[in-house]
Amino acid sequence: MTGCPPISGREADVTTVMLKQRQVWSNSAIELEQVRSGFACALHMHQPTVPTGANNSLISHLQHMLNHPNEGDNHNAEPFAHCYRRLAELLPELINEGCSPRIMLDYSGNLLWGIEQMGRHDIGDALHYLASDPLMQGHVEWLGTFWSHAVAPSTPIPDLKLQISAWQQQFVACFGNAALERVKGFSPPEMALPNHPDTLFEFVKALKEAGYQWLLVQEHSVECMDGSPLRRSQCFVPNRLLARNSQGEEISITALIKTQGSDTKLVGQMQPYYEALGCERQCVGDVEVPSLVSQIADGENGGVMMNEFPEAFRQANFHIRDNPNGTVAINGSEYIEALERIGVNADQFPTIQAVQQHRLWNQIGLNTSAEGVEEAISRLSADDSSFSMEGASWTNNLSWVEGYASVLGPMNQLSAQFHALFDPSVAADPTTTSTKAYKESLLHVLLLETSCFRYWGQGAWTDYAKEIHRRGKELLSQTNFTTPSS
Repeated sequence: MTGCPPISGREADVTTVMLKQRQVWSNSAIELEQVRSGFACALHMHQPTVPTGANNSLISHLQHMLNHPNEGDNHNAEPFAHCYRRLAELLPELINEGCSPRIMLDYSGNLLWGIEQMGRHDIGDALHYLASDPLMQGHVEWLGTFWSHAVAPSTPIPDLKLQISAWQQQFVACFGNAALERVKGFSPPEMALPNHPDTLFEFVKALKEAGYQWLLVQEHSVECMDGSPLRRSQCFVPNRLLARNSQGEEISITALIKTQGSDTKLVGQMQPYYEALGCERQCVGDVEVPSLVSQIADGENGGVMMNEFPEAFRQANFHIRDNPNGTVAINGSEYIEALERIGVNADQFPTIQAVQQHRLWNQIGLNTSAEGVEEAISRLSADDSSFSMEGASWTNNLSWVEGYASVLGPMNQLSAQFHALFDPSVAADPTTTSTKAYKESLLHVLLLETSCFRYWGQGAWTDYAKEIHRRGKELLSQTNFTTPSS
């Protein structure tokens, strides 16, 4: 491993940048009064870090694909690399053609680090242009995410904040403070939303403390406060996601609803635009607003995204240019800020909660305590095998917990060891997070939480997890970190 990624040491700096809370889309040319409907598309990009480089060093899986072109679908390595940079070509082309395209981008910290590790300046320069060029700032919105593509419901609670902050620090290192100041929305990997009350509460709290103003959620991972599914029209306006913990504390954050499930064709063939064409204005409180169709898909994975998306994106934008009909492309923060300017704020949004929580709170009754919550979960799970507090995502046919004790056990163990060793020192002196010992140990904690080590099943991927755990455990055992100066 050639050095550590920039994942710690600047926690206070990035928090200061994120908490400025200024409107960043105030120069948007879109006037909501003239708009009937809109669509917001996001592209999610990720490559995990794997211990398969020279001397088993940590490298990007994209580099691994290039190193082993004849294995599986590794021949797609260069097409993937092109997908990571192609918006820097596609957007200026459309703007020059008289279009006003919009796109939201979600790149994992692993991927940003991997691009740097590989020396791929073609990709890095393209992303810098998308993040920092004044022209692009009116068309591109970057979304925050976890650094190593962790699945929120099964990530140790203390590490939620670390994953969030690590990504922000990676992003600043790549693109600077001004670019981070424009990052207002958060895209959770796999659209995985915790539904255990305490995990969800800490997740939302960590997001808000980190300066995020809204969250993208999958429609089937949330419910109305009476336990019913969201109405279709409700999916096309912002909602207020309410999180209540076992102590009765409440916190909320604005949520945009990603409709339908995991299908790259939804964005690859620009379904959100064509769905938005059939949407009408609706009321939020007593104010009439345009409906917004929100959608996200992998930006590189699968033939549709690799091959069909660019032309479908062009055609949708040409159609908007040539047939003005009140439907526009608009990014998430651009839409929310425009609502604020016409007097619509989060208090007027419909209130929702994580799926299954209505049943849980009904079962608990007045016994609101950590013990009461766990007892209620046990009773409900025993009575109904479909009841789960493992969280929900866009891949509900796949459990992120069942069958992965060999990864989850070590993951939780390494996290606990890390916090036991470093938390007292960090509390005494925050500059502890700038030390090499802290950074290297944190890197292995974050990497072990990568979803890929479970998504792809038992075999090579769980072996990667075991090796990262072994190295992390060895680092912690060799670290005698009693004072910040050691």
